[in-house]
Amino acid sequence: MHSSFFDADRHDRSPLTDAAYQGILAFIDRSRLMPDDKLPGENPMAEMLGVSRPVVRQALARLRSEGWVLSRKGAGNYVGQPHLRSAPCGPIQSVEEVRAFLEFRCVIEGECAAWAALSEDQALRDEITTRRRILELAINRGTESIEEDIAFHEAVAKASGNRFYSMTMAAIRDQRRMATRVIRELSSQPRVRRVRDIREAHLLIDKAIARRDPERARQAMVSHIRSGIARLFDD
Repeated sequence: MHSSFFDADRHDRSPLTDAAYQGILAFIDRSRLMPDDKLPGENPMAEMLGVSRPVVRQALARLRSEGWVLSRKGAGNYVGQPHLRSAPCGPIQSVEEVRAFLEFRCVIEGECAAWAALSEDQALRDEITTRRRILELAINRGTESIEEDIAFHEAVAKASGNRFYSMTMAAIRDQRRMATRVIRELSSQPRVRRVRDIREAHLLIDKAIARRDPERARQAMVSHIRSGIARLFDD
């Protein structure tokens, strides 16, 4: 049943195009590419797959139509986020929804952190540290630092090695921005204490991942996100 579902539209595609389509998806998966990562050009792609450039173009056109690939004029092709755009989460509509959103993040991001701690890719773990330091610089400058915070959490998701975690994190960026602003606006916690807590929380997450300790990484991430609930609801 499953194979017939996925094969339903194969009658109108050539075997070479279909093979190139599958080959590009396999390359994305094998290379652990995440949304917004750049793909090789058509020539190296054709050489890698053993097909012509027109075949690669046809495969890329199909991947773009399904959301797997994004084309940026003059900049080439990038990994996309299939299906997420057609099923948006929608805006956060109440303070109670902020709580529900943070509870959701605990489940997703706790596992992101645990898997990141198990990653064999040192470069991805180093990127987490880099993003944490950039976040600290933004905090020290007194800027809003929301985008830097998002980049840190997305680096953790990317280090997990599971592209679906990264796709989920990319899909909820707007909700993250809204939730963060609501917490900051309504929290009675002094900014000095909030900044200190956030700095310490990100450091604990980073250290646990660097030490390859998945349980501590999970706990540190969940504790960090739950602190947002506590600041908002005085739990």
